[in-house]
Amino acid sequence: MNAKLSFSFELFPPRTPEGAARLPATIAQLAALKPDYFSITHGAGGSDQEGTYETLLTVVEHTGVEAAPHLTCVGSTRAHVAEQLQRYRDAGVKRIVALRGDLPATALSAAAPGEFHYANELVSFIREKHGDAFIIEVAAYPEMHPQADRPSEDIEHFRRKVEAGADAALTQLFYNADAYFDFMERCDKAGIKIPIVPGIMPITSYANTMRFCTGCGADLPRWVRLRLEELQDDKAALVDFGLSVVTRLGETLLRNGAPGLHFYTINQSGPTLRLWKNLGLTVPA
Repeated sequence: MNAKLSFSFELFPPRTPEGAARLPATIAQLAALKPDYFSITHGAGGSDQEGTYETLLTVVEHTGVEAAPHLTCVGSTRAHVAEQLQRYRDAGVKRIVALRGDLPATALSAAAPGEFHYANELVSFIREKHGDAFIIEVAAYPEMHPQADRPSEDIEHFRRKVEAGADAALTQLFYNADAYFDFMERCDKAGIKIPIVPGIMPITSYANTMRFCTGCGADLPRWVRLRLEELQDDKAALVDFGLSVVTRLGETLLRNGAPGLHFYTINQSGPTLRLWKNLGLTVPA
């Protein structure tokens, strides 16, 4: 396997004491695979930056693996974002995942309330304040952002983030490899050349998979949905089927030039470890 491929794992700040108690073991098991970094989402539903910071410290202190916090700007001020950036820089953070963040349910347009309206403004602000001190990752949507009106409009928003200074991108989860390859072709035509790492999520539950796909606008192929629905009462069979689906997806992506994989772990090590093994990925010496 090409040593230059990028592999990373996403975690979220635990929502319960039980989740917090389990997290160090999960991190240790995933860190044994020597990923390039862990990304840490912006709290539960984007609500708690403190949780992001604490989880980041847990990763770094227990493993020494690089951690990349998600930084959102929705409803925030330049002063608050500047404070967060300095805090991360003081903690030795080298990589930021820069996102607009989830809009409030009452929002009437795709523009976020606060001093930042779009993620490209956040990227520009980070570059303005810190130059090249951070590697900046941004989000990409192979199947179009749920709030975009047209695919061409979505590509234009993405291009603005790249021109503002993004170094690389992580995609939203998807289960259709063709969506990623079509997106890459359109990015190439738009002059977008940064690495765009596909995000993949193990399938371990019918209900959760449907919820995640609905929430982010990802298409779950009909044949997969029907099989998962049929296997709901047979957990082991459902997990095995889901593993085979996502293994084929990962193999197809890597075989056809994807620059790596970003695993949405949902704070569980087992499914990701099985997927890693199925893909034949090795642990660097």
